[in-house]
Amino acid sequence: MTDPAPTAGTRLAGTATSGSALVDLIPSLPKVVLHDHLDGGLRPQTVLELADAVGHPLPAQDADALADWFQQAADSGSLVRYLETFDHTIAVMQTPEALARVAKEAVLDLAADGVVYAEQRWAPEQHLQRGMSLPETVEAVQAGIDAGIAEAAARGQVIRVGQLVTAMRHADRWREIADLAVAYRGAGVVGFDIAGAEDGFPPDRHLEVWHFLAENDFPVTIHAGEAAGVPSIAQAVHLGQADRIGHGVRIVEDIAFGTDSDGSPLATLGSLAHWVRDHQIPLEVCPVSNLQTGATEARTIAEHPITRLKELDFAVTLNTDNRLMSRTSMSHEMTRLVTEAGWTLDDLADVTVTAAWGAFVHHDERRAIVDDLVLPGYQTVEGALR
Repeated sequence: MTDPAPTAGTRLAGTATSGSALVDLIPSLPKVVLHDHLDGGLRPQTVLELADAVGHPLPAQDADALADWFQQAADSGSLVRYLETFDHTIAVMQTPEALARVAKEAVLDLAADGVVYAEQRWAPEQHLQRGMSLPETVEAVQAGIDAGIAEAAARGQVIRVGQLVTAMRHADRWREIADLAVAYRGAGVVGFDIAGAEDGFPPDRHLEVWHFLAENDFPVTIHAGEAAGVPSIAQAVHLGQADRIGHGVRIVEDIAFGTDSDGSPLATLGSLAHWVRDHQIPLEVCPVSNLQTGATEARTIAEHPITRLKELDFAVTLNTDNRLMSRTSMSHEMTRLVTEAGWTLDDLADVTVTAAWGAFVHHDERRAIVDDLVLPGYQTVEGALR
C-alpha cells in the first residue's frame, strides 16, 4: 500500500486467509503498536529484582505467581482497580538505572514479537520519588530505548521506538509535562498524552495546554472513550485536537445498530462518529485490556467492537495497552482476533498499515515503515499460506 492516508480495506495479492495456518505464522508478522505503556509492560522477574533492590513489598515472591497476581488483579472489570496494579511497577521505576533497564527490556520484548515500530507512553511525573528531575527521567528512558534498539539490531531485528510523554489527569501538571515533551522533541519524544482517571478529568480542565501544543505543531493522543463515553471523545477531538484517540471504543455509543427492511445489518452513525470516521482519526484499540476494565459491554473478543468499527471503515489500530497486566502481546492480540472473531490476514494487514500511517513520525518515515517493513512481511506470510 502506498496511499498516504490510513484507510480500511488493505488487500494483499492473494486470498484472504484465516485459521490455524495463519495463527502459526502470526509471530513472524511485522507489527506496529501505538498504545503500549512502559510501566505496564515490565517482565515479572524484573519487577521482583528491582523491588528487592529498593525494599518494596510485592504480593507474590516468584515470577510466575507475580504474573498471575497482576493478571487477576487487572481482571476486575474496573478501570480504577486496574490502575491500582501500577502502584507496584511505578514503585520500582524510580532510578535512572531502573528506568533504563525497563525501557531496554520493553524494546527487546517488542522486537522479539515482530514489532517494527512502537510508541512507549509513560508519565515522567510518577518517577520523581528518589530525586530524579523530569529531564533526567526522559533521558534515562531514552538511554534504555537506544540500548534496546542496538541490541535488537545485533540480533537481526529492526525496530524503531518513540516516547509518548504522558501527563496524569488528576495531577494538574499538564502544562509542565507538555513543556517537557516539546523540549525533548527530536531527542526521542514523539508525542503527548493524558492518562489516568478519565471520568471527571476532561481535556477542558487545561485548555491552554492544547493551544500550546497546537502552536508548536506537536502530535497529541488522548485517552478517551475507555472509562467515559461520547462526550469524552468529543472533548479529546475538538478541544484537545487529538491526532489519535487512546482506546476510543465507546464511539460505538454514537452508532445505532439495527437491520434494514431486507434484514441486512444497518449502522446509523451519530455526528461525532461521522466526524471521527470522516477524518480517519486513528483509534488505539486494546481488546484484551478493554475486556478487563469493562470499557465496553462486550465479554468476549468476538463481541468486542473492534471488528464492527473496522468493518465500518473507522481507522482502527490494534494495541496491547499493558502487556504485564493483560498478559498479552501483539501476537496474542492478533491470535485471539483470528481464532475468536474470524479475522483474516487481510484484516491484520489492514490494522497494521493503518497504525503505521498513524505513527507520530513524518510522512516519509511512515511510508518507509509501510513499504519497507510492513507490506513485505505480510506478502511473505501470504506466500507461505498459499
